[in-house]
This record gives sequence, C-alpha cells and structure tokens, in this order.
Amino acid sequence: MSLMDKLKGMLKGHEDQASKGVDKAGDYVDERTGNKYQSQVDTAQQKMKDELGGQDRDVPPHP
Repeated sequence: MSLMDKLKGMLKGHEDQASKGVDKAGDYVDERTGNKYQSQVDTAQQKMKDELGGQDRDVPPHP
C-alpha cells in the first residue's frame, strides 16, 4: 500500500477539508516565495486535489 493510498483512506469523507488544506498550503508557499512559482504551485495544488478526490469548483478539470 502506497503512502497516497493511505492518505486517501484517512481523508475519505473529508475531501472538502483536504481541499482547503491544499489551498492553504499553496497560499503559504506563494506568500513565502513572493508568488515567484505561482503557476507551478497552482498546478501542484490541482494535482493533489485530483489525487485526493477533492474537486475545486472554481477551476475546470484539466483535459
């Protein structure tokens, strides 16, 4: 069982909270780097949300 599988199991039923945590972490990284890597952080946030099952309702899914 991979680490991601364990995380998914622990977060099952709490996808909205996980999504908020991913957003907060990304905002923190953006703040600390002066938004220098904002596009990379946004991409990483979306991939984490996709993996954990949390859907960001403001951004359409990647093709």
